Amino acid sequence: MTDLRALFSSNDPIDASEAFTNRQRQWELVATALAEHLRHMSAPGFDPADLEAPRTHLIVFHGVGGVGKSTLVRKLEAALGGTRPAQWGEQVFAGHKILPVRIDLARSAGTTFEDVVLTIRAALATAVARPLPAFDIALRRYWEAQHPGDPLDAYLERGGLVSRFGKALPQQTQAALSDVAQALLLPGTVGSAIGQVTGALVGALRERRKTVRALAACARLAPLLETEPSLEALSFYPHLLAFELHRLPEEKKITPVILLDTFEDTADRHRDLERLLQRLVWLMPNCFFVISGRNRLQWADPALHGQLDHTGPAAWPGLAATSGPVPPPRHGTPSGRQHLIGDLSPEDCDDHLARRLAKDGRPLISPAIRAMITARSHGLPLHLDLAASRFLEIRRTREPQPADFDHTFPALLARALSDLTTDERHVLRSVSLLDAFDLDLATRVAGLTHQAPARRLTERPIVYENPYALWPYHLHGAIRSALTEADDHTEDRWTPADWHQAATRALAALGDQWTANASLTPSRMLLVACLRQGLRLARDHRLTGLGWLIDAAHTYTDDSVWEPLTPPTAAPNPGLDTAADALAELLTAIARRQHEHRQRTADRLTAVLDSGLLPAELTEMALYYRAKAHKDLSQNDAARNGMQQVADIGGRLAPKARRGLANLARLAGDFPTALAAVSTLGWKGRHHRVLGDIHWSHGDTAAAVAAFEAGRAEAEQHSAAGERAMMQVRLALAVSFADPARADDELALAHQLLDGLAQRSNTLLAQVVALIKDAGTDGVTDRAQNLHADIEAAGLPFLHRFAELALAFHHAARDEEQDLAATIDRLRELTATGDFAYFVDIAHYMADLPLPGLTTTHWIDSPDAVHARWRTLVIARRTHLNTTAF
Repeated sequence: MTDLRALFSSNDPIDASEAFTNRQRQWELVATALAEHLRHMSAPGFDPADLEAPRTHLIVFHGVGGVGKSTLVRKLEAALGGTRPAQWGEQVFAGHKILPVRIDLARSAGTTFEDVVLTIRAALATAVARPLPAFDIALRRYWEAQHPGDPLDAYLERGGLVSRFGKALPQQTQAALSDVAQALLLPGTVGSAIGQVTGALVGALRERRKTVRALAACARLAPLLETEPSLEALSFYPHLLAFELHRLPEEKKITPVILLDTFEDTADRHRDLERLLQRLVWLMPNCFFVISGRNRLQWADPALHGQLDHTGPAAWPGLAATSGPVPPPRHGTPSGRQHLIGDLSPEDCDDHLARRLAKDGRPLISPAIRAMITARSHGLPLHLDLAASRFLEIRRTREPQPADFDHTFPALLARALSDLTTDERHVLRSVSLLDAFDLDLATRVAGLTHQAPARRLTERPIVYENPYALWPYHLHGAIRSALTEADDHTEDRWTPADWHQAATRALAALGDQWTANASLTPSRMLLVACLRQGLRLARDHRLTGLGWLIDAAHTYTDDSVWEPLTPPTAAPNPGLDTAADALAELLTAIARRQHEHRQRTADRLTAVLDSGLLPAELTEMALYYRAKAHKDLSQNDAARNGMQQVADIGGRLAPKARRGLANLARLAGDFPTALAAVSTLGWKGRHHRVLGDIHWSHGDTAAAVAAFEAGRAEAEQHSAAGERAMMQVRLALAVSFADPARADDELALAHQLLDGLAQRSNTLLAQVVALIKDAGTDGVTDRAQNLHADIEAAGLPFLHRFAELALAFHHAARDEEQDLAATIDRLRELTATGDFAYFVDIAHYMADLPLPGLTTTHWIDSPDAVHARWRTLVIARRTHLNTTAF
């Protein structure tokens, strides 16, 4: 339909058309189109051999990826096979036998055109249970020419078609071959010689012998059998299949419905596979096709002439645009056969805009402007039409630029609001503050006492639903942007106070939902989701009271699982102006430390502390994690000062700070002090972790393993996935010195538990464990060098000592004195500050060397006992290496 407003907006002869939407249930569309197809086939004069009649025997569903096209196709397959949802109503094809055949064209499925043809024929073999000789003879000739030595039944078995449809197809093709040989009075041994049979059959067809009268009705069979059996020839064989289906006896009549899914994956530069598939569809007018893909089918576009056999609106009237160069509507009219599921894909948006306004057959809107409009539209066709009108308006006075379209349109919001009730508009504005919501959340954010308006809103097309999401509903992106940017232009617009009050209600509602859930069945997913939305609300709307966000922040950090929390920035550099800004930066810095250099973490946390915006409970959090960063940077004086400050505050993090002080004592070699602190730590201070670190340092791997196993069990009891992973890495560390075989299993479990937790230091420590496990074998030294580079990049210098300790164990096991001496020298340099100096002692004990002087290490038992345990581990490793070598 011509867009008269656009037509009369310019003195230039601009071609302008408009698209419209018409949403209907997909099953009703398929049922209506299929019923029409069945009536068409039953009408007098229908002839599947008519190669000139327009084709209407298909329907197309297209939409963005992930919108549910494949699920729809599978449900259509089930419904056409007799298993359909109750809401889809009664069967409307009484008296007709329908055979659904679904074919996945996804690249990952590896489906070829041969597979498509064989799948259709295999499905018919089971349903019809008789040979289809015209097609089967041609297929056998093709197969033996193109796949010599590869029997058809073996190929079908490999491709899964036998398990799907049985073994009837090879049997029927052989029966067809034998029947034709017998009809032509050929010798019995010739029955398997396809070349002789087809040669004799072509001669009989040319001579119009009575013995092949039935096949002679297919006028194009002889030319097809004479043609070289190539892939190109195979693409014409569906004509023979259509012929055979048409001449089936009434009791065998069947209508195949062929569902081609993921059609977009057939696309290539030259449309080679698409050309073959289109030919198949064209040559089988007595079948019905359902095609799904991300983009609309362009077969009705005359511009494709020469790339495909059959193009243009005359050939495919159901696929044609309404008029002129405009793409087809989002959902077809009753006679249309293209239907969008969801919104337009970016390709469709660009194509729509390119065709929406044209001059002299060329797009009026430039690619750069089309790209901007597409990005801001979120796939909403209404936005595209408004942008086209805006383009013409600007064009009257100057040349439009992409920046002119980097916004939404008040008219879009006005149209979206036009059919909503007052309560629904109120709920709409309220939920626009949220990334996602459920009915309870929407009702509370709106400040209502009943859910009906929220429920009605969720039934509108501007609200999308994902039933598997934490919160199932979310607003269409274009509508949400319009509410944010253009609400000032509406008659019933909210005041800034209204928005602030709604944001306050939203923050409280999120907190109540998290708090209620945490007291029953704690959910990490809900915690992170509430934090993400809550942080953005508090920051963007400058909400003063952090409330539940403080407790949520502590819960988030307790488990050491570092999901990203950074909300979208409201400005390029918003700075730290409110407590919410400071909290968002605090949690982001803590989480990002797994991906940034620890000095960057320390600097960010220092900036947060210097801002003075954090409440006391969060100030101790910033102090604690800055102290941890200082420890990782081997800045242990600063780390001790920070940990002591937190311990003295006596807040929530005091047990962790006491653990930090105990660890710092251990790093300094003061093991008695560290051990004395263990009894005061409890679960919150991770007492088992501290005890296990003390024991493995003494070479007492059995005691260390017991402590780490207890710590892992305790973490599991508290559902602390992060702590469980840490315990497992340390358990693998202790085991790796004493039992390489078990260490393999423990390390594999460690990697499994670390997956998705973003614990960078523990991931690198696991690599150290792998070095220790393999100590004494070739390649360890090179792997250690690569690990040093990763440690340096991560800004975790304390791990250099662990890597060198692994090398010391490796060289001691191999009795490589010079390499061991060099390793000890590097360890001495790395521990010159006093921290981890006991690693130098351990390296000497491994090699059974005397200490070069007085040691600063205070062990919990005698140095001789520690010496003996480490030396025993080295000797055991040598024995293990000698045993495995033979």
